[in-house]
Amino acid sequence: MDFTLTLLKWYEHHGRSLPWRETTDPYPIWLSEVILQQTRIQQGMAYWQRFLEHFPSVEALAAASEDEVLRLWQGLGYYSRARNLHAAARQIVEQGGFPTTLEDIRSLKGVGDYTAAAVGSFAFGLPAAAVDGNAYRVLARYFGIETPINSTEGKKEFAALSAQLLPHDRAADYNQAMMDFGATWCMPKSPRCTDCPLAETCVAFREGRVGQLPVKERKTKIQTRHLIYIYIRCQGMTAIRRRGAGDIWQGLWEPLTIEVKIETKDKEQEPKDMSSLLHPFTPSLLSLRLLRTNVKHVLTHRILLADFYLLETEERPSLPGDYIWIAEEEIDRYAVPRLVELLLEEVRASDSPLP
Repeated sequence: MDFTLTLLKWYEHHGRSLPWRETTDPYPIWLSEVILQQTRIQQGMAYWQRFLEHFPSVEALAAASEDEVLRLWQGLGYYSRARNLHAAARQIVEQGGFPTTLEDIRSLKGVGDYTAAAVGSFAFGLPAAAVDGNAYRVLARYFGIETPINSTEGKKEFAALSAQLLPHDRAADYNQAMMDFGATWCMPKSPRCTDCPLAETCVAFREGRVGQLPVKERKTKIQTRHLIYIYIRCQGMTAIRRRGAGDIWQGLWEPLTIEVKIETKDKEQEPKDMSSLLHPFTPSLLSLRLLRTNVKHVLTHRILLADFYLLETEERPSLPGDYIWIAEEEIDRYAVPRLVELLLEEVRASDSPLP
């Protein structure tokens, strides 16, 4: 049985109908690839449509401010994707148009081998194999490959195998077939092995190792961080600041934020001494209310625990210089991370809702 021919035949009957597959315009194709990194199609579709409505061309995206782009991206997470998307749009405009070679596409900000191959094959018919998580899983299982997919050796091995299997005259169909097959048939959990057209020659199925492949090295230690968010209300105004570079959520906005060092698991549950924590900012805590505690938010390599407070005061507390005061009704104009969205929901649900 020929792996490639079988996969393409399967795709003819089971391939997904997606709007970015109905065009060869590189802009909406590239936009879909960036949005769908770390995002399910069901969620990403609405963002893709929204971006095209607000920025119908790469020129429109390039002309937007970073705040506009981040605000539209809010809720998708991995905000570096939005910043890279914006920077790459400006690169494209400066170059006079979308690049048409793999090397030039790969030179765009935030574009790696996979995205370059996907955009290149879908928009320009370039013979390049797009190796994503779906491809790693399908190939590892079918060929019984135990090399870790996130190792240097593994990346080279799978890239070479994918290039060998790729039909140069149908690169786009092959890449889309691999994506769809991995997403809807050869899934991470509960794959459809019993009615799989590749089952007869699949090494993992024959040897009972489907659940063991692909292999991935665990390299990054999960870090737990504890944040205290304090929404300040002062005569219809509130204070926020933009997060800087070098940490999570670069470029997004947040209220008064204090990070508490976690030393032991037991100390995570101990009540916080808010008097000492807030002393540098405000002498009066009479109007400080705890809205919610130990809100858990999971990122790729971090677990965040957050406490939400509302501080109502008639006098503006002394804050660091990077905080700005805005009218409360303007808060929705600023892009914020999901945890701050949850804080705002709690504030709105409190006895003193936002305007």
